[in-house]
Amino acid sequence: MFQIQRVEAQQEERSAVTSEGQNDRRITASIGICAYNEEQNIGHLLMSIQNQVLHKLEIVQIVVVSSACCDGTEDIVRHFQDGDQRIHLITEAKRRGKAAAVNLFLRASRGDICILVSADTRLTETSCESLSSVFFDPIVGMAGGRPIPVNDQTTLMGFVSRLIWDMNHELSLIEPRLGEYIAFRNIVDFIPEDTAVDEAAIEAAIRKKGYSLRYVPEAIVYNKGPETVADFVKQRRRIYVGHLHLMKTSNYRVASLNCLRLLKLIPRCTSLSFKSIAWTFVSIILEIYARAAGSFDFFIRRKNPFIWEMISSTKSTKGRD
Repeated sequence: MFQIQRVEAQQEERSAVTSEGQNDRRITASIGICAYNEEQNIGHLLMSIQNQVLHKLEIVQIVVVSSACCDGTEDIVRHFQDGDQRIHLITEAKRRGKAAAVNLFLRASRGDICILVSADTRLTETSCESLSSVFFDPIVGMAGGRPIPVNDQTTLMGFVSRLIWDMNHELSLIEPRLGEYIAFRNIVDFIPEDTAVDEAAIEAAIRKKGYSLRYVPEAIVYNKGPETVADFVKQRRRIYVGHLHLMKTSNYRVASLNCLRLLKLIPRCTSLSFKSIAWTFVSIILEIYARAAGSFDFFIRRKNPFIWEMISSTKSTKGRD
């Protein structure tokens, strides 16, 4: 069982008085984690949250929503609860989809900002501070960090996962496309529970309220991409359907739907070696196939997979220091 690491003294530090003689403000945050059978990684994630180095941010809540977990996820969370009063466990007897779990978190949150992090990720120790710092700018309503996959880059699927997220990074430098790890002002009451892309749905809600988005590449979160072709296609297919559904229901188009823009970013993300070029070509073919299959699901089958099958090969970030 994981050893509980208590919040250190750095979380009680206050910033020095500014040159104008005013005390630096602190932002309070509620962190939300939506979990479905996440025993492989939930302890690593909670520990990475407890180990955050904080100065201008105070984490007042860590809310874990367990959606019909039937493994050891809830036992691990309760173990961490014993030593950290900020951790709250909300249990759902029936799995209703991630968006429904997000709404439970939104109802419970009381911080100035909400930080939503995927249960199968892990944060660097300065990640929360970096992500939250942009909210001192009153026009910023939502921010996202940079996901970096821990997959072995010498394998085909490791290469594909890293290419996808490197392209997402380059795209977000131009137009933010936020996912995996986001923060937003606590002004969103709920999101549609039939969406398969919760982060994008929150993007749409924040934009509708007149706020801007901000990409924070120094706010790093480690994740893990699919390790098999079948898992990759399954994940990308579901995400594409979710984006099409969001565009239809909310008239909101995420930046990554523009295929031509993505293709133009490829030279920035690959080398000129034969293996890199060949694997990049394979990556393009897989993405095209996944989008074509997603289009078939959405337009022909009228499918909206907002309750999706777990992809087991993405469920542990172990091995990344």
